[in-house]
Amino acid sequence: MVTSARSIASLTLSFGLVNVPVRLFSATESGSEIRFNLLDKDGSRLKQQYVNERSKKVVERKDMMKGYEVEKNHFVLFSAEELKNLEEGSSHVIEIVSFVPQASIDPLFYDKSYLLAPDKRGAKPYALLAEAMRRSDRCALAKWAFKAKQYIVQVRANEDGLILQQLRYAEEVRSLADLNIEKADVSNSELQLALKLVETIAEDDFRPEDFQDEEKARVLAAVDEKVAGKQIVASSHSEDEMVAGGQVIDLMEALRSSLAKKPAPRSAQASRTATPVTAARGAKSSRSGSPGGGASGGAANNMGNVTKLKPQAAAPTRKPAKRAVAEAEPVAAPAPRSRARK
Repeated sequence: MVTSARSIASLTLSFGLVNVPVRLFSATESGSEIRFNLLDKDGSRLKQQYVNERSKKVVERKDMMKGYEVEKNHFVLFSAEELKNLEEGSSHVIEIVSFVPQASIDPLFYDKSYLLAPDKRGAKPYALLAEAMRRSDRCALAKWAFKAKQYIVQVRANEDGLILQQLRYAEEVRSLADLNIEKADVSNSELQLALKLVETIAEDDFRPEDFQDEEKARVLAAVDEKVAGKQIVASSHSEDEMVAGGQVIDLMEALRSSLAKKPAPRSAQASRTATPVTAARGAKSSRSGSPGGGASGGAANNMGNVTKLKPQAAAPTRKPAKRAVAEAEPVAAPAPRSRARK
């Protein structure tokens, strides 16, 4: 995968006096995602605009500022230059600060994943670091500044090489302890039945290829039918069996019934996927930038560095306009080009 992919950056893993030159690759394939464009009913693309809530005028990007809401409708404003000065300077060094047991990091802290490959003259130190972490069953914790932000990252080794995992900060992760989950007593007989049930459907490993995104396959199949000019008919698909809300369940009976059922072979489960799609994917998606947390233009009543927005005047009540046409006939689309991959 790495040999055919394009690296995001060339970096250096640093620990002690050892430097490991590496190349950074995304660990996920974003090109396989389904993306839709927003269109008007006549098929024209839509353009996003930002409108001043009070004046109803379109605000140009050059006139926008970002604001942090300190209380309802009270903002502290920042210019682009002020925010630029607060950014973390990007670095090509991933600074390892410690090695911790692999199992000590809860996957709840996992964020985006990357793959690391050795760069020029980095094969030997790369292999040395990976093998040392495999033998010790430890992973590295490191600091990394990337795209104007600072991250805490985990570098871990699997059988093929090194993985860089962005980690969330402590304040970003919730704990089950905060949910006040009610404690329940479990009898030994219930536990034994549950253990037997676990064993009946246990597998030796996780094979991701056994699981398919069936909803995605249905959407892509519908796209192909649209392209072929066929009428799309909504078809029902099996829903998960669910216990009605409020129904009291006999736990022991449910466990016994589950044990009595013969589980389907794993290969058979994997084969039950939606209709395969053979047409090529890869239409470019429309992208629209959106400044986060932007304050509305035309703010009034300055209070030191805090800007308070005036309340909007209530719009006059209008009767809804009658529709001229109840149902518009769809506009015939031009004959599509072949979607087959060359």
